[in-house]
Amino acid sequence: MMASRHTVLMRLVASAYSIAQKAGTIVRGVIAEGDLGIVEKTCPTDLQTKADRLAQMSICSSLARKFPKLTIIGEEDLPFEEVDQELIEDGQWEEILKQPCPSQYSTIKEEDLVVWVDPLDGTKEYTEGLLDNVTVLIGIAYEGKAIAGVINQPYYNYQSNEKQKLREHENEAKAGPDAMLGRTIWGVLGLGAFGFQLKEVPAGKHIITTTRSHSNKLVTDCVTAMNPDDVLRVGGAGNKIIQLIEGKASAYVFASPGCKKWDTCAPEVILHAVGGKLTDIHGNALQYNKEVKHMNSAGVLATLRNYDYYASRVPESVKNALVP
Repeated sequence: MMASRHTVLMRLVASAYSIAQKAGTIVRGVIAEGDLGIVEKTCPTDLQTKADRLAQMSICSSLARKFPKLTIIGEEDLPFEEVDQELIEDGQWEEILKQPCPSQYSTIKEEDLVVWVDPLDGTKEYTEGLLDNVTVLIGIAYEGKAIAGVINQPYYNYQSNEKQKLREHENEAKAGPDAMLGRTIWGVLGLGAFGFQLKEVPAGKHIITTTRSHSNKLVTDCVTAMNPDDVLRVGGAGNKIIQLIEGKASAYVFASPGCKKWDTCAPEVILHAVGGKLTDIHGNALQYNKEVKHMNSAGVLATLRNYDYYASRVPESVKNALVP
């Protein structure tokens, strides 16, 4: 069999890439159809849409079919049902299979891996039309540590796409290469992260990215203590980590419970693969084994560079209020 030439991990990442792309297509399709099927879960800011449901069914079923011994933990609590064949993605991204598997992961077995799935990170923003905040997250953990991840941005280029359409409408230009909607970023610890251009915030600038729809006094106290030059309030953990790796923000600060393991697993890998750091507010690494509680109770602190600068400014009052 062809597949046996490749390690389990690299086959899984190559499949997760294609599966995340398919989920991105589903997310765009639901918007295009116009009926989001919004359901409130625990409160008005905790929403689920038809896109969350279909994308999760697609991701989890596609993964389970190909890798039956995986542990897969998805955000949405869905009843077990037969999944429409149209939702199954069985492709894999061949470019990933050409990459060497880091030696420390070459003998990992399927049953040793836990996959954390957020089918649509930034649901509230999705329902409000802030589509570039949205990501699809597939994170892969081994022995409690996030080691590989895939992030799909269904609406990457959305803004330039809208401008492009306007230009076309005015017959000023035909669609150029920048009109591709969506992109997929992937990474494996010890190998690197791919699918984006790494960029750092200008030296000496302190730009904080934080929550848009889940703020409270702890969150604002912690952000203020960082003495920022600018504060960005955006949706989605995946989106915030992308801001760090593309030089739009220097630290992601979220001093509150609310973020879950499926929000941080994939983004953490991409950040760590390029030398960044993501922890809870106390500086503890996050754990991703299957028994772990889903909530990141002690918040999130993440940076591409200068982690210690930001960690040293977290107020004691904030630390005392957030118990890991």
